[in-house]
Amino acid sequence: MKRYIGEIGLMITAIIWGSGFVMSALALDYYTPYQILAVRFALGAVLLGLVFHKKLRQMNKAVLWKGMLLGFLLYTAFALQTVGLQFTTPSKNAFLTGVNVVIVPFIALILYKRKLDTFELFGAVLALVGVAVLSLQWSSSINFGDVLTLGCAVLFAFHIFCTGRFVRTEDAILLTLLQMGTAALIACVTVVGLGETSFSMHPAGVGSVLYLAIFSTTIAFLMQTVGQKHLSETKAAIILSTESVWGMAFSVALAYEVLTGRMFIGALLIFIAILISETKPQFFKKRSIQRVKERKV
Repeated sequence: MKRYIGEIGLMITAIIWGSGFVMSALALDYYTPYQILAVRFALGAVLLGLVFHKKLRQMNKAVLWKGMLLGFLLYTAFALQTVGLQFTTPSKNAFLTGVNVVIVPFIALILYKRKLDTFELFGAVLALVGVAVLSLQWSSSINFGDVLTLGCAVLFAFHIFCTGRFVRTEDAILLTLLQMGTAALIACVTVVGLGETSFSMHPAGVGSVLYLAIFSTTIAFLMQTVGQKHLSETKAAIILSTESVWGMAFSVALAYEVLTGRMFIGALLIFIAILISETKPQFFKKRSIQRVKERKV
C-alpha cells in the first residue's frame, strides 16, 4: 500500500511540474530566470517553515548536511538548465534534462554496486526515447548549452538518487525543509550578486511565480521526497519523466500547442515504460511459477 501511495505522490508531482512549464513561460515575461528561482525557493522555504517549523527540533548534523546537499544539487541543476537554455533550443534542453532517467540506475551501480534491474533499466531507456520523440527537434550539432544541460541532467539524477537514499533513514519533511532553505539561500545570494533585486508587481507575473512557488516547488518537492521513501530511485525517475507528457498536455489544453502524432507516440512510450518497470517482472514471475507447476504435473 505504501508503495502505491508513493507512486501516486510522484505522479502528482510530475503533473504539477508539467503544469509549471506554462507558468514558467508566463513568468519569464516579467522576471529573469534567477529571480524566478529565488522567489520559488524562498517562498517555498517560508511556507514549509511556517507549517513544519517544529520538525527543526529533530535536526542533527547528519540530516543537516544531507538536506544541504540536496538543496545544493537542486539549485545548481536548475541554474545549469536555465543557463543552458540560453545557448540551446528548448526541445534539446528538455530532452537532455530527461537523460537523468537513465543515469540514476548507473549511479546506484557505481556507488553501491547495486545490480541493475533489467526491467527498470529497459523502462528507463524507453522513457528517454519517449521524451526524445515528444520533445526533440533532431539536430546533430552540440554546443555549450547542450553540455550545461547534460550537467543539469547529471545533477538531477544525483538529486533523485540521494533523495531516495536519505529518506530511508531521515525524516522526509525535515529533509525537504532543509533542502528548500539551502536552495533559497543560494538563490537569494545569486540574485543580489547579479543586481537583479528589482521585482515586477504585475498581477500576471506575480500570479505565475506564486503558482510556481506554492505548487511546483513547495508541494511538488515535498511530495517527491515523501513519495521516494517506498520506491527505488530508478522507478521514481521513470515516473517523474512523465513531467514532459503532462507539460505537453497542459500546453495543448491551453492552446499553446497543437497535438501531433509524434507527441502522442512519445507520451505513449513513456507510459509503456512505466508499465514495464511496474508490472513486467510480476508477469514473468507468474509465468515462471506456472511452468514449474506444469513440470511437476
